[in-house]
Amino acid sequence: MPDIARDSRVASSGVRQLSLVPAAAASSDLSGSMRVALAIKRVADFCAAALGLVLLSPILVLVGLIIRLESPGPALFKQERLGQAGEPFTFLKFRTMVDGNDPSIHQEYVRELITQGSESLKGDTGSFKIENDPRVTRFGRILRRTSVDELPQLINVLIGDMSLVGPRPPLRYEVKLYSPRALRRLECRPGITGLWQVSGRCETTFDEMVALDIEYAERWSLGLDLKILVRTIPVVFGRKGAW
Repeated sequence: MPDIARDSRVASSGVRQLSLVPAAAASSDLSGSMRVALAIKRVADFCAAALGLVLLSPILVLVGLIIRLESPGPALFKQERLGQAGEPFTFLKFRTMVDGNDPSIHQEYVRELITQGSESLKGDTGSFKIENDPRVTRFGRILRRTSVDELPQLINVLIGDMSLVGPRPPLRYEVKLYSPRALRRLECRPGITGLWQVSGRCETTFDEMVALDIEYAERWSLGLDLKILVRTIPVVFGRKGAW
């Protein structure tokens, strides 16, 4: 789904220029109803993120303190991710790993996942999280299983880098391995939850994730976002597909 207020072309992102609209529409002929729907989505994102940050502030502070007490390093993990049309932004989440860990482990895993065929690694962990990763702290495993580590992304939603619903934002080195089809994941503003997250999460393959994200882009509507948000609740509490 397009961001009608943003027409960025990010040559430095290492990916080709992408249309900012879903396959169902072109930026030059967006209907008035689509523009209104997108405006409503942005307002809803902003209001929900602001309310969530206020209501959850005691939990956010407590989690941050526990992280700092358990292991040296900051409570928040900051990482460059690529958003809509490959635009880079600073992605936030609670730190679940030891500070200063070696990123090459994950880079190699992602390379194998994308280039060697999704089925070969589906039974291992699925999309982009390594099961029994030795870099993850004890409290970090709890945060991951409960998805509490994702709560700081409400800040990303508040400032407009992300939405409540959309594809997960990829890493730069991940996108460099994408096929033209996989690059379509960048047509939409990334989200905290999405069609992939409520359809198996880490139990799905890379190709399945791409297919679900493309399906979301093509079928997007406010109603679909609402359905995904409702389906997210049992997925989170059921801890389905979380490592």
